[in-house]
Amino acid sequence: MLKGVGFSLGEGDLVSVIGPSGCGKSTMLRCINGLELLDSGTISAAGSTVSRQPGSPAGPEISKNFHALRQRVGMVFQQFNLFPHRTLIENTMLAPMLVRGIPREDAEKTGRALLGKVGLSAMEDRYPANLSGGQQQRAAIARALAMQPKVMLYDEPTSALDPELVDEVLHVMKELDAEGMTQIVVTHEMRFAREASDYIIFMEGGHIVEISNGDEIFTNPKDERTRRFLRRFL
Repeated sequence: MLKGVGFSLGEGDLVSVIGPSGCGKSTMLRCINGLELLDSGTISAAGSTVSRQPGSPAGPEISKNFHALRQRVGMVFQQFNLFPHRTLIENTMLAPMLVRGIPREDAEKTGRALLGKVGLSAMEDRYPANLSGGQQQRAAIARALAMQPKVMLYDEPTSALDPELVDEVLHVMKELDAEGMTQIVVTHEMRFAREASDYIIFMEGGHIVEISNGDEIFTNPKDERTRRFLRRFL
């Protein structure tokens, strides 16, 4: 359960969220994208806002607002969730055609460009089962980008990967950061968090304990709970 969680970030920022398992990191991401319904509070992202007062019913207005928010916020999960019976290019084309009404020809052109961006041009016509985990996760990123989001959320995007495949996924996220994509990454990859993040959020017990830039939180954490957590990685 989240308890009074609140933060803001600027356009183009990359924020890493770290903390022990079960502390609320993934729940926070799911609330931002409306996969978990907030009990109360306000979520604003990419020009869309969802609000709920304490004790108020979750009416159709909230569903409508979350639908608008999801048009602008993409999400990548631990498991790749690609459609196994569709090729990579078909996986990438499907949501833009069904949700946004993009013509097939335009969706295919965009899909091919995005698969090229994540280094999968030669694998457009392959099925997910014929790819490595790192390739599947990069395809999942391309699929999320096909909806032209303003913000990208990642829930432990490398946790299901073998160690040698982690860097190829993190490289894509660093390139998106260089292009100005706003990103929130729940991760246990401390090296990535330190090197790539504009800010790091440390959570424990459903609370945000500390927000800091990457170098400061690793060299001079302010809270004992942060220090205790980071000792395992340093």
